[in-house]
Amino acid sequence: MQTPPFPQESATLMLDGPAGPLEVAVDPPDAGTAPHPVVAVICHPLSTEGGSMHNKVVTMASRALRELGVATVRFNFRSVGASAGSFDNGEGEQDDLRAVVAWVRAQRPDCALWLAGFSFGAYVCLRASGALQPQALISIAPPVGRRTWDFDSLQPPENWLVVQGDADEVVDAQAVYQWVESLPAPPQLVRMPDTSHFFHRKLIDLRGAIQHEARRWLPDGSC
Repeated sequence: MQTPPFPQESATLMLDGPAGPLEVAVDPPDAGTAPHPVVAVICHPLSTEGGSMHNKVVTMASRALRELGVATVRFNFRSVGASAGSFDNGEGEQDDLRAVVAWVRAQRPDCALWLAGFSFGAYVCLRASGALQPQALISIAPPVGRRTWDFDSLQPPENWLVVQGDADEVVDAQAVYQWVESLPAPPQLVRMPDTSHFFHRKLIDLRGAIQHEARRWLPDGSC
């Protein structure tokens, strides 16, 4: 498959991934917003439960960052949408993320890399952070406590935000808070009261939480 260039306008394209083609959506910073030399790659929730790059939490995270002048890249993990392959419980999905990041870095070598993920996507980003070395990381409702997913020996960047709803019916919020407190270099934690896993009626609050922290990370210049 021919490697596509990084589009200047919103576009959906196919990349050559480790299990076959990967469906990718690229969006530039919002019109009228001063662009920053950053590309944020955003990962979606659990593939086997209907998660995709069109999930509303994922698209809100993308919107929040684009309003700050950041280009965003969403993509479907293997087995989702037009992406080939089979679900691999977070292992092969890390390879998918690495393939997308490799393309972003080849196309935008002077841009900082940020990673963001929601639920299962947060887990995948965390596991891959040590190898990918992003300049910033946003973890939304990371599924701490799930026995099949290992949250030990992680290497997140210094710029790291965790957003967790207190009323999450999927992820154990208290397990997340205890995990954060146990870390030698804990992230910035935003606890959102009366907030469910999918941030029903709280998406605007989520946007504000992301922007409040991410604004401090923005570099100057262009890429």
